Amino acid sequence: MDRVVTSRWPALLVLCAGSLMIILDGTVVAVALPAVQRDLGFTAAGLAWVVNAYLVAFGGLLLLAGRLGDLLGRRGVFLAGVGLFTLASLACAVATGPALLVGARFGQGIGGALAMAVSLGMIVRLYPEPAERARAIAVFSFTGAAGASVGTVAGGVLTQAAGWRAIFLVNVPIGVAILIAALRRLPAERGIGLRAGLDLPGALLATAGLMAAVLGIVGTGEHGWTSPRTLGAVALAALLLGGFALRQRVAPTPLVPSRVLRVPGLVAANAVQFLMVCAYFGFQFLLAVELQLVLGLDPAATGWAFLPTPIMIAVVSLGLAGRLIARLSARTVLLAGLGLATVGFLLLARLPADGTYLVDVLPAMLIFGVAGGLTLPAVTTLAMAGATDTDAGLASGLANTTQQVGGAVGLAALATLAAARSDGLRDAGWAETAALAGGYRTAFAVAAGLVVAAWLVALTTLPGARPARTDRHVRLTDGSEAGRVVG
Repeated sequence: MDRVVTSRWPALLVLCAGSLMIILDGTVVAVALPAVQRDLGFTAAGLAWVVNAYLVAFGGLLLLAGRLGDLLGRRGVFLAGVGLFTLASLACAVATGPALLVGARFGQGIGGALAMAVSLGMIVRLYPEPAERARAIAVFSFTGAAGASVGTVAGGVLTQAAGWRAIFLVNVPIGVAILIAALRRLPAERGIGLRAGLDLPGALLATAGLMAAVLGIVGTGEHGWTSPRTLGAVALAALLLGGFALRQRVAPTPLVPSRVLRVPGLVAANAVQFLMVCAYFGFQFLLAVELQLVLGLDPAATGWAFLPTPIMIAVVSLGLAGRLIARLSARTVLLAGLGLATVGFLLLARLPADGTYLVDVLPAMLIFGVAGGLTLPAVTTLAMAGATDTDAGLASGLANTTQQVGGAVGLAALATLAAARSDGLRDAGWAETAALAGGYRTAFAVAAGLVVAAWLVALTTLPGARPARTDRHVRLTDGSEAGRVVG
């Protein structure tokens, strides 16, 4: 245990590096899609699968991957995930046709799910003391939020400087370095063993159901919410997930034991995260389009326009959030951050078609940075607060699944809403730019409503007790006791 304590900050950096690589890859591809289409001959509909193949595998496998971490050992699952992600990245870089690239992207999604699903579980084990766990989760949350924000900039720079294959090829040396560091820095651990029960039928139902749900959601932009394809995918997902719920009631060793769902605050925290991320993903993607189509920024300028948000997230999450969570409670910090996020969305909901970045956009960017720096670590802390060593991987997978599915639902819903509103305004005789701006304003107003709903759920259902002060003894590397610390 002493070795775990003395090596935990280097271990956290390894986990953050893995998270950053995976999350960056989720957004860095967007900028390179036109170049990919020209080079490999994708059709317009087929090009969407460069993104969707990754999302379907990633979102569908997180829950199963988290449970595998509990059974087989989270370190081994993390290593397998990073290894597969690295090999799949190489396959993407050398792909010679659409089918090969889509297949390799699916492989990246599998590897990403394995690595991400167990990362929070390892943090829970490395940092059992609440105050230090809050700081560690704040650092981890920052890498995710900042990675998503800077992906657009990185994708544009790499694609312009070295071609689209560079965005995948760069993952290979990074992935190898993470694997070497993980072998040296992540503590070895034994899982509870497959004999504890994988519930293979339940795992297949959950994975297939989540994949069908994500598949239906990500296709709404092309096919619409009421198309037979979308309704069929949603119906199939409901059938499979309903079967999974029934299976959990009768399985000897269920994939999601009922004791996990009875952990105080876990279900409520995931509900808050779902609503919150629905809005946050819409902010990132819809505003990126609006800055170009309405305010006239070019792609590079759009990427740089988002930079204030990760800077503020870094300042708040790394320097402030962990301390505030330890001192005031995660619930209090979450409520404050959600209140700020509501203000940010309301500012965007009044963005005029002839607005300027400095006056009409930058204030919202700064507010979202502070809000993200507060809410992301706080909701993650609440979602993992009651996790034990036995179920930490499952709780981590559940939190990541909620985030990914919430992001997909939110983006699809808000994008569809914005498009429908813009079409209505065009039909009413509005000019193109004004109609687009009106559609985005409607979407951001609805996003503000989602955040208010998250605030109400947090206020009424999450435990509000202030973290208890705990006494602990700190041991030096030679095993001697350094003294008592009050946390």
